[in-house]
Order: sequence, then structure tokens, then C-alpha cells
Amino acid sequence: MGTSLDRSIKTNQPEPLLGKSLSELTIWVQQQGQPAYRGKQLYQWIYQKGARSLLDISVFPKQWREAIGARPLGRSSLHYLSTAPDRTRKYLLRLADGLIIETVGIPTAKRLTVCVSSQVGCPMACDFCATGKGGFTRNLQSHEIVDQVLTVQEDFQQRVSNVVFMGMGEPLLNIKEVVAAVKCLNEDVGIGQRSLTISTVGIPGKIRQLAQYKLQATLAVSLHASNQKLREQLIPSANRYSLGSLLEECREYVSKTGRRVSFEYILLAGVNDLPENAHQLAKHLRGFQTHVNLIPYNPIDEVDYQRPDKQRIKAFTEILQEKHIAVSVRYSRGLEADAACGQLRASQTR
Repeated sequence: MGTSLDRSIKTNQPEPLLGKSLSELTIWVQQQGQPAYRGKQLYQWIYQKGARSLLDISVFPKQWREAIGARPLGRSSLHYLSTAPDRTRKYLLRLADGLIIETVGIPTAKRLTVCVSSQVGCPMACDFCATGKGGFTRNLQSHEIVDQVLTVQEDFQQRVSNVVFMGMGEPLLNIKEVVAAVKCLNEDVGIGQRSLTISTVGIPGKIRQLAQYKLQATLAVSLHASNQKLREQLIPSANRYSLGSLLEECREYVSKTGRRVSFEYILLAGVNDLPENAHQLAKHLRGFQTHVNLIPYNPIDEVDYQRPDKQRIKAFTEILQEKHIAVSVRYSRGLEADAACGQLRASQTR
């Protein structure tokens, strides 16, 4: 297992075509001795028709297709699929180097949301999260992120409307590839940036770095604690990044981008769901252009945290509302398929 956050896929294959823009694909086909209009055909087959191989592109001359057929588009293969009673689907996808990642398709009456992974595993080791229990292997490349969305779109036979970077991994430790994926999903797949959400547990300086890209995507910050001591207990990396510094960086982000920050807060019974926690949280966020998503804990085998009962959740919510903090409770979909928030681990069973 790798240890470097910069470790990337090592393969002798040429660079995949998925993730490239129309102009880049047009240049590529011309380099192959083909007319420029083939670039638009290739672009349409990759992003609209979901081609998995150059051999699939029937509008290309057969002889040329056979000559370039070995060139990878950059699509993964399905390793395993499970479906929860609420129709949420969890996909285990096998990458070109054989590693497995998870992505989740979450359908509702009006939208189809994809929860994508940004790394193979996760180095953050949050105490309540299954992904962090398995360690970290490598960053994903942008085409491997975009592929997850195309895979779900193809399986549901429905356009994806929203994408959340809340799967395996810490997106801001792979910021270059995540931003490239955001731009591809927006410009090539056709998903509005305001329908994209990038989640982070908070890495020193990285929110400031993300702000420089001036994206219209939503930033979601995983707080999960109302004070520094509790946050260090739940999130080991927090000992290098004070809650005050994290919130200051979030305020800078709002100022530079004009975009609201959302805060994620997993409620753990008897740990961070007490009235004093709600009051502390409200004090931190007073005057902040923000919204708080309260997420009742989803169980994993390795730890014995419990989900609070509805009365505790209601009481916590009401305190925030009384303090004029915008708040909602988000019950995760896909719980029965181990596809809910905090349950992803790239294995077929818990």
C-alpha cells in the first residue's frame, strides 16, 4: 500500500481520452490523420453516448477503428453492484490498475445524484468512517472521477443532475484532479457547477487554494464537532488544524467566492449531540453565510457509536434554529446497501 499522497496510477498505456475537451480531442484525431470533424464525433460518443471503447464508435471507418482500438478511453469496469430498498445503488468499480473504488447513485423523484470518490481509500482516518479504516492507496485521476458519473448515468438511463464529492477520499488532497473533473463535468458532461458539491474535512491552506479557482460549486466542510478537543477525538488530523483557523479560512472562502459554505455534522449519540454542543456550534457560526446539514450517524462494524434518537436530533436542531442558524437534517440514503455517508469501503460486505 502506498503512503505518498502524490502517488498516481502507473501504467504503460497511453493517456485516456476521457476527460479531454472538444478541442483536445479534435487535435488528437487530426494527429491520427483524420479530418477535424471526427473530433466532434469522438466527443459526442464519449460524453453523450457513453462509449467504453473506440471500437464502439460505429461512425468511424472500420479500418481506423481497428487501428486505434487499443487506445483506452479511460472507463472502469463494474466489479460489484448492490441496490438498497430505496433504489440507491452502490457500485464497486475496477480501475485500469485493478484497484477498486466505490461510487453511489442516489435517485429521487426529480433528480439523480452521484456520490463520487476522489481517492482510493482515505488518509484522514476519521474515527466514525469506514473508508478511513482501510487506509490510503492513491489519488484518482480526473477521468476516473468523471467515469463514475458516466457509469451511474448509463446504468440508470437518466441524466445525472447533481454530483457530490463525498465518497472515498479527501478531495482537497487531490485538488488539481478534482478541479479538472469539476470543469469536465460542467463543460463536457453538462452538469451546472452549482449542482456540484466538494466536501472536505479541512486541510490547512487548501480551502484558500480552492477559492482561487473561483468555482461556483458548493463547498461542504465536515465539522462533526463543536470544539477543538472533541474534533481531535473524532478527526485525528484536526490536531494540526485548529477549529478557529478552519472557520477563518471558510470565512475567507465566502468573501472571495461569494458562495455559501455548508457544514456537515454527523450526530453521534452522547458524544457530540448534547445541548452544549449545539450552543457551541451556533456560537462558532454566528454571522456566517452558511447552512448546517445534521447527519444522524450511519453504523459501521469497527466502532460502537450510536445514532441519536429522534428527540435528541430534534432538540439539537431547535437550538440551532433559535440561534438563527440555517439547518436541516439529512438522513442518508442507501443504508441497507452500506452505501450511506461514512460506510464506503470498497468491499462487497461489511
